[in-house]
Formats: sequence, C-alpha cells, structure tokens
Amino acid sequence: MSLGGCGSIFLLRRQKKLDNDVLEDFGIVQAATLTLLALLIGFSFSMAVSRYDQRKNYEEEEANAIGTEFLRADLAQEGNAGNIRQLLKDYLDQRVVFYQTRDPQKLKKINARTEELETKLWQSVLTEAKSNPTPVVALLVSGMNDVINSQGYTQAAWWNRIPVSAWMLMMIIALFSSMLVGYGARSNSAKSAYLFILPLMISLSMALIADIDSPRGGLIRVVPQNLISLQHSLGP
Repeated sequence: MSLGGCGSIFLLRRQKKLDNDVLEDFGIVQAATLTLLALLIGFSFSMAVSRYDQRKNYEEEEANAIGTEFLRADLAQEGNAGNIRQLLKDYLDQRVVFYQTRDPQKLKKINARTEELETKLWQSVLTEAKSNPTPVVALLVSGMNDVINSQGYTQAAWWNRIPVSAWMLMMIIALFSSMLVGYGARSNSAKSAYLFILPLMISLSMALIADIDSPRGGLIRVVPQNLISLQHSLGP
C-alpha cells in the first residue's frame, strides 16, 4: 500500500502544479475518497470486533453448557452417569485444544474426535431417555442438546469473517487515496516525509483489522479462559 502511494508521488512529481481552478475540484474528490476509505476501515474494524466478541461469548456459552450438563449427569442411572461425565471431560479437553491450536492438520483430528464424542454423548442420553422416559431425564437430554448446539454456534462464528471481496475493495480505495494525497501534496509543495504518514496509518489499521478478524492467526486471539477454568474445577 505504502509503496504504491509513494511510487505515485515520485511519478507525479514530474507533472506541473494544479491550476487554482482545478485545485478546488481536486480537493473535493480527494476529501470524498479519503472519507469513503475512513468509513470502510471503520465499518471493517467494527465487523472484526463484533465477530471477536461473538467468539468470546460462544466460548463462555460452551463452558456453561458443558458445566451444566456435567451436573445434570446425576439425573442418569448410576452406571450411565459415570460414562456421561467421563465423555464430557474428554469432550471438554478437545474444546480447549480447539481454541489453542494453530496447526490445520491437528485441527482436523480435533474436529473428527469432537464429532465422535458428540455422537457417543448423544447416544448415552438417548439410551437413558428410552429406558427411563421421565421429565427429569428430559432435562438431561435438553442439556446435551445445548452442549452440541453451542459447539456448532462456535464453529459458525469462527468461519464468519470479513469477505475477501471487501478486503480487495478496501485495498483498491486505499491505493487510490494514497495516490491522490501524494498528488495533492505535490501540488501544495508539502515535504516528502509527510507523505508516508497516510499509507503507514492505513497499513497499520488494516493489519489490526486482519489480526482481530483471524481466529487462529496474529496476536489477538480468543483465550478459552472459561473452558480452562471448568477443566480445572472438574479435575482429572
């Protein structure tokens, strides 16, 4: 981005100054382009932050659903209750690793193991419901449904990111904005050092947006604090 803006500056230095009549119209175009760029960056940042908050909220909901179902396991028969608790502990371990891993190959294994555990968990409560169809057991089934649904909501939130087309549009407008600022600054005989400020700020802003919008990359990530806390409270 900055290279394009600065390159345009040096290229346009060979041109003559803008006439006073043209300079006013040029200022309107320049201001409108910069305003549009600012709006796009602002909206993109808002989208990225809202998605980040959504991922954090779903992590909390997952921890609450698993913890509640672990307590409701007491509603099952004695033999099946222990099996449900152990499956939930294994499931919880997989959910913690899901948030922490960055390895795509490891993520595939985690997703496969998670699906396997969800199937076993559902079969365990389904068996309980068939053998003892009471309103109390219905709470156990409803809780397991919340556990499985919360995982699906989390996965959907991690897939929900800023579209590539939006990134491309923002980059194109940023490039033209840098060119317009460079040309306008040349017309006003501004110092060349100042012309690096706008491209630099645009680059930093877009880097921050990309970092927040990337669930597994960058520095800003969702830490599964609630799941880890639950993991410690349930014990080994």
